[in-house]
Amino acid sequence: MTITSFAEDKTSKGLQPTGWLRYLSFSVDHKVIGLQYLICGFLFYFIGGALAGMIRTELVSPMSDFLSRENYNEVLTLHGTIMIFLWIVPVVNGAFGNYLIPFYVGARDMAFPRLNAVAFWLIPPAGLLLMSSYFITGAAQAGWTAYPPLSLTTPATGQIIWILSVLLLGGSSIFGGINFITTILKFRRPGLLLMQMPMYCWAMLGTSILVILSTPVLAGTLILLSFDIVAHTGFFNPSLGGNVVVYQHLFWFYSHPAVYIMVLPVFGLVSEILPVHARKPLFGYDSMVYSIMAIVILGLVVWAHHMFTSGTPPWMRLFFTIATSFIAVPTGIKFFNWLATLWAGKIALNSPILFSCAFILHFVFGGITGIALAQVPFDVHVHDTYFVVGHFHYVVYGGSVFVIFGSIYHWYPKFTGHLLNENLGRLHFVLTFIGFNLCFAPQHWLGLNGMPRRVAEYDPHFTMINQVSSIGALLMAISTLPFLWNVIVSAFRGPTAGNNPWKALTPEWLTTSPPPVENWKGTAPSVDMPYGYSLNNEPPK
Repeated sequence: MTITSFAEDKTSKGLQPTGWLRYLSFSVDHKVIGLQYLICGFLFYFIGGALAGMIRTELVSPMSDFLSRENYNEVLTLHGTIMIFLWIVPVVNGAFGNYLIPFYVGARDMAFPRLNAVAFWLIPPAGLLLMSSYFITGAAQAGWTAYPPLSLTTPATGQIIWILSVLLLGGSSIFGGINFITTILKFRRPGLLLMQMPMYCWAMLGTSILVILSTPVLAGTLILLSFDIVAHTGFFNPSLGGNVVVYQHLFWFYSHPAVYIMVLPVFGLVSEILPVHARKPLFGYDSMVYSIMAIVILGLVVWAHHMFTSGTPPWMRLFFTIATSFIAVPTGIKFFNWLATLWAGKIALNSPILFSCAFILHFVFGGITGIALAQVPFDVHVHDTYFVVGHFHYVVYGGSVFVIFGSIYHWYPKFTGHLLNENLGRLHFVLTFIGFNLCFAPQHWLGLNGMPRRVAEYDPHFTMINQVSSIGALLMAISTLPFLWNVIVSAFRGPTAGNNPWKALTPEWLTTSPPPVENWKGTAPSVDMPYGYSLNNEPPK
């Protein structure tokens, strides 16, 4: 049965609820599943943000006077796991990928609609399982990296629940990766060549390759770790002859590509937003494609720069320093192309462009500190300090999360048929931008001066800077209020957007807002219709 006939079958028999009830159903419509990913991700974002608030509240003073040391470790572990595996990865891949990719390749749905639904519905139970451990037996305390021997000595039940949750989320990612690769490569409409696809398709293709190659390694590693915990085997337990450094190699073989799994889709989203709001085609399409694939290849061979203090031999340090430095080249090409896209454009300073430009600023800074961390002498000095915390958050929050917000402001009219309030959007941006930089920029100074991460107590000398960082975190929390009000109220009372409020030329804007079940009324856009920057069609002035 083809995708088209299946879609007709599911609607003609009345198997799917209509209206807002669709978003609470086991739908196989890619648009419904995409919004389910988005809403579910935001629910976990608020939970992870609340946990971050608990961490910053504890760090206001140098002593453990808000959380016990054990509770602090649990909250820290849950915060990192939720923000990575339940917020950023599902939203930048599952939410926007599911919603946009079929439009971009001219398909009626994803290649495997039922597998698509299964991939999403693995996420809510995995998240609930993870959080339930905090209230039942005590959550894992070994951080989101679960390094042994620490993960072997903390309460076993919480750690096993953590492993089961991450395995479910990994399975969801693999299912999604298979679906995206098949849809992009096999379900393109006739006449659409690979080098004509919108940049987000290339970003998702590269991301899905990384998911398929690296996630099974993490799954196998965590299964072996669970054997060490439950069956007292000796894979990673040093007291039984295990090797903890082997765990680090296996873990980071997945977890550094995971950074690009969180970032490559964001590169694609920004490449879709900037041309529309700068009124220019994307600069350097071919070089953008090649740089994405170069990042995919290099992203698989840089993992050991996380391990320069783990007894790595000199030849290994040299290789991974050079490989990590090389990955800055394709990344730099992308930033040059984005700036060239903006240059001399007729830029509208609305919420999508503000968040996208802030992403460029933050990711450049995060990239510079990343290259610094790739140099062995510097990394040895700041390893396991707050410098690494600041760097990581400039990449994944200043990078990925800012683009998530910009993407919501850009595609919200397509999702709902209504426009968001621009004044509230700018207020959201200002509070988020100031709060983020106030929170995480000072942490680089803390790290350079030796404050260790993942520890609830610290030298009183660092009190004032930690208080400044906590004020920034408070501003970030406050910034969610105008955003939530804007999103909820605009869905009911917002101005009607029309089918194409941005006058964009990419395929998702060539149908109604919101789109019908099978995306287009009639046939999909043919190859000679306006197709955006990939065919060098300039948006109207």
